[in-house]
Amino acid sequence: MNTAPVIAIVDDDASVRQAMGQLLRSFDFAVALFGSGAELLQAPSLEGLACVITDVQMPGMNGFDLCEALRARELATPVIFMTAFSQEGDQQRARAIGATAFLSKPFQDHELIHCIECALSPPAQNVRRTPG
Repeated sequence: MNTAPVIAIVDDDASVRQAMGQLLRSFDFAVALFGSGAELLQAPSLEGLACVITDVQMPGMNGFDLCEALRARELATPVIFMTAFSQEGDQQRARAIGATAFLSKPFQDHELIHCIECALSPPAQNVRRTPG
């Protein structure tokens, strides 16, 4: 029996968390909701998460700090950033700390699902071509 991958949603806005949780559940993902990065980092299920979707701007620990904290714990969990207030350099910073994707709000449901599917896909195998 395969279990659905658990996707963590980290956003200080409860309505955003709930709406995204409902969306992902409709695509048969298991969802864990967190109101802050600190709350996620204290979760006993942290190492079992398949992907983390986090808002960039949150009080206390922002999304970048959260991603860096995951990496400091040697967790390679894919991280998808989302923000309504993108600042110059945010996408580059996200990429530099290993983000899987960066979405600007508002985004379409299919964009988020595509990002998750990419994050959960195994890395492409190196294909050696022989001269033929």
